[in-house]
This record gives sequence, structure tokens and C-alpha cells, in this order.
Amino acid sequence: MGLFDRLRGDDHPRVAFIGIDGVPFSLLADNPDRFPHFAALAEEGSAGPIESIVPPESSACWPSLTTGVNPGETGVYGFQDRENGSYDTYVPMGRDVQATRLWDRVTDDGRQASVMNVPVTFPPQRNVQRMVSGFLSPGVKKAAHPEEFRDELDAMDYRIDVNAKLGHDDDKSDFVENAHETLDRRYEAFSSVIDRDDWDLFFGVFMTTDRVNHFLFEDYERDGENKDAFLEFYEAVDEYVGKIRESLPDDVTLVVASDHGFTSLDHEVHCNAWLEEQGWLSYEDDDHEELGDIADDTRAYSLIPGRFYINLEGREPRGSVPEDEYEAVRAELKAELEALEGPDGRKVADRVVEKEDAFRGDHDDIAPDLVVVPAHGFDLKSGFKGHEEVFGKGPRNGMHSFDNASLFVDDPDVEITEADLYDIAPTILDLMDVDYARAEFDGASLRL
Repeated sequence: MGLFDRLRGDDHPRVAFIGIDGVPFSLLADNPDRFPHFAALAEEGSAGPIESIVPPESSACWPSLTTGVNPGETGVYGFQDRENGSYDTYVPMGRDVQATRLWDRVTDDGRQASVMNVPVTFPPQRNVQRMVSGFLSPGVKKAAHPEEFRDELDAMDYRIDVNAKLGHDDDKSDFVENAHETLDRRYEAFSSVIDRDDWDLFFGVFMTTDRVNHFLFEDYERDGENKDAFLEFYEAVDEYVGKIRESLPDDVTLVVASDHGFTSLDHEVHCNAWLEEQGWLSYEDDDHEELGDIADDTRAYSLIPGRFYINLEGREPRGSVPEDEYEAVRAELKAELEALEGPDGRKVADRVVEKEDAFRGDHDDIAPDLVVVPAHGFDLKSGFKGHEEVFGKGPRNGMHSFDNASLFVDDPDVEITEADLYDIAPTILDLMDVDYARAEFDGASLRL
């Protein structure tokens, strides 16, 4: 038994998880010549498309992926959540995640976990071996633990996220260059930790893939001017995943997954503008900017992405819909959402999900009453500053999808069929021989 085995404590099997935020499985599967390392991982292990969660938004997806339970248990429903009994909203951070994280289960089992760049993990936890928080963190100095790890990351010019503002430029050259630089620094940091071989679980996320998809995905799908730049970026991702796989010891299983899929964006749908147009939503005055500015006669409002709330009496501070009318009003709104068509005549909603069919747990009191899972091409927005038009198009040309997320496991004894995001956490625990109760998860291990 070597030094690092003693540091880990036991000769248990280990897992290295690499997140590729927002990468659709079809992108990797349809281009084996461009992405040979992903092709080899699929051929020699197991791979397939999986479903995301409702709603398929990164701030909700990563808490569910890392806990194996739905937002009703995690308490995180999206990038912006509503305070219980209030119109105040907040941006969920790590401490808002109410369910047990995968790495907490590992450390509770007496093993070591290194966690890097996972969304919704700020501030960094002190109970893990080392952590640098991801998306929405204010910077490395506050996002990394312990202090010496923070200094290491700072010295290598580690970046929490790409400069997404560059993607708004018509010329995407600076954005693509920044994306490559961010990816390079992330790989350098991942490799530095992986090569120490003192962990039982390594959990790191490449977030830059999601950023590139938002601004270049249509170029890929529809042969746009930036298609080559898009594929060259993913060739770099493929190369880095291949290098990580090659560097791993024999007792480590590599798991690679995305939190949702991606597709081209044709129309942004301003949901609150539509609600206002249809008479569901009104404001106290013309100078409105936030949820608290809605008027007393409002019957429904929306938060991103595609979450609809009935302005319910006794639940919302100025609720206008009596409790005994809730079911009828929700059914009316659901029918109108199901009938909503875009400028091209296509239905906006692939389906409209009622809250009890998607959310269950101790934190479902702030769950949306309805969630629209949009058809491909319709990106659902919900600002309160007001839009004259319901449909529009911004600088982004790619959007999240519920279907076609990715899962690769370097183990042929894993079966990826009819799987979803909730299956990842129990699968990793099973691969690591960490005991757990099946009833604790909404998913199940995919290991045969």
C-alpha cells in the first residue's frame, strides 16, 4: 500500500466525474471522427442520451445531479427563486441546496473528495478535501478552500467562468479565444488535482461548453459561419477528456455527463409580456422592474425558465385567486399555454407539467404551479421590466433542452437506457461501493 492509499484510507474503488455543461449527446455521437476520445469512451464503456429535469436550467440541474433528487427536495428551482410567502426573489447559492450532496456522502463514509467548478456551490464547503466553487462565484479568492489551494489556482490564472459578454459581439473571435483560454486553465487545474492521486472522488465541471453552445450552437446545427470554430472548441474538449482518462489509475472509473441538452434558438418568448397581453398579469404602475411590482388583480406570473405561478390567495402576499378556484384557474392557464403558438405557427410548449407531477419533498412550497417544457427553438424568458413584443431574438442562438443530455461511463457494466439526471448520483456511489438507501434517491444506479 502506497502513501496515497494511506492518505485515502482504504483501497475502495474511486470515481472521477467530469461535467460538460449543456453538451447534447448527439453532438458527440454524430461526430466520432472529430471527437475520437468520446467515441472510444462510448465503445469501451457505456454511453447514451439521458433526460434532464424540469426545468432544464443549470442552477436547478446541478443540485439535482449532485444529490439525485428533484427540486422539491433540493429547494432550488432555477436561477432565480421566490421567497416563501413573499414576492421577494433571490439567486440560490450552495447553502440553499437542502439535500445531501454526493461528496458529503463520500466524506461521511471516511473518504476524500475534491470538488471543482460545480455550479451552485458558493461559498466553498470546509468539510471536503478541497473545493473551488463554480458559476456565480465572485472570484477565486473567495471561492476556493483551503487557502493554499486558492493560492495555487490564483497562480495559474484559474477562471471561474468565460467572459460571456464577448459572445454578444457580431464577431465571435474574441469570445471563442476567451472560451479556449478558460477551458485551458480549467484543464490545467483539473489535471493538477487529479495527478495528486490523494482523492477518492474527483468532481469537476467544464462550464465553458454551455457558454459556447449559447452563442454558436445554431452555427453548428445549420452550417453557420462559426461552425468550424465551434467544432474546433469541442475538439479541444475531447482532447482534454482523453488526456484525463489516460492519466487515471486503474482503480478509478471515469464518468462524464452533462446536465441538459442543447438545441438552436429561434424565438425568445417573453412569458410575462404574454401573460400581460392575455390579461393574466398587470402592474401597479408603468415603472415596473421586479415581481413585487405586480398589481393586486394579477392572476399569474412567471419566473425563468418557463415557471408559472398562480397568484394564490393565502400564499402570495396580494393573492387574487381564491383557493377554491385554484384548480380551475390553473387548468385554464395550462390550456392557454398548450395552445400558444410562435410566429412560425409551431406550438411553443412541448408539454406543460403540473407541479405535483414534477416536484415532491419538504421544499415544494415554492414550486411553480406549472412548468412549460418548450419545444426546440423556443427559449422562455420572464423579465418584469416589460417587453412590447412577446416574441423576439437576442444575441444567443442556442438554448437548453430537456432531452439529449449526455452520459458516458468508462465501465461496460453500466446500462444507459431510459436514464435521467437523477440516476447519476446513485450510480457513482455504487461504483465507489458507498452504501446508501435506494429510497433516498429519485433515480437508481445504472450499474448492472
